[in-house]
Amino acid sequence: MIYLGVDSLHKLSPMIRLNEDDNAVISPSWIQVYREISEWAILFNIIRKTQFGSDTLIVFDGLLRSKVFTGALFHQLLVGLQEAIQEHARRYRRKIYLVGLAKHSKVLSRYRLAMSLEDVMTANYPCYVEIPRDIETKAYVWPEYARGEDSEVEGKEENKFVGGKMFFVKFGKSPHDPVWPVDVFEPQTQDAAAVMGYLLADAENGFPVPFYPLCLQKAHENAALVDFDFDVLQDEIFDGIRKLLGKDSDVLDAARFQDTDPSQRRY
Repeated sequence: MIYLGVDSLHKLSPMIRLNEDDNAVISPSWIQVYREISEWAILFNIIRKTQFGSDTLIVFDGLLRSKVFTGALFHQLLVGLQEAIQEHARRYRRKIYLVGLAKHSKVLSRYRLAMSLEDVMTANYPCYVEIPRDIETKAYVWPEYARGEDSEVEGKEENKFVGGKMFFVKFGKSPHDPVWPVDVFEPQTQDAAAVMGYLLADAENGFPVPFYPLCLQKAHENAALVDFDFDVLQDEIFDGIRKLLGKDSDVLDAARFQDTDPSQRRY
């Protein structure tokens, strides 16, 4: 926020609003927006402040594009990332690559069958293909979500939402191995071959999901709130509710033992 020159979340994103009116309807989607902004902030912090000891590929969970920022703030954020990457190369002689990998994409969903019929990416070896911007545009309701710096149109607004060039990538050697949508950081499109090589080396060791980057799988495992961590958090929540209920707290314990879905007994 300091780098972008904003001092309030509602100025950072139009989807997070001030709650000045008691009768205002607050959309619950602001939580997802806040999470996305936090993810971009963490990425920004890592690239801007970390001193890397070797050439490094940073894998972002999702495509390198966003529509939750106000105006051109996302574009400014991308400029800040590029500045930091160039500074690493100048000062430390380290190449920092940035790529985003998504589990799903409207572009891939739209053309998956056509690709199979035309034997695209069905080779018996890992492969990737660059997706033209006009192909992307046909898959999105809002064409600006596919318009990058390499496809500026006269009379149209400048790119505010897209920071990557899309590729389809298959890491396995079987024609039936999964294909993933990948965004290479747009200023690094010319280094796509090197980026895919790094991704391939990581994906070949993927477990338990084969041919999916191991770094993302480890990140998901560390971030997931399950088992003991989830039980601890849940107990803390119930303790807080008990304090609010006071002498009626025993009602909460009785409610926890009630079967909320008796219909499941038929299974």
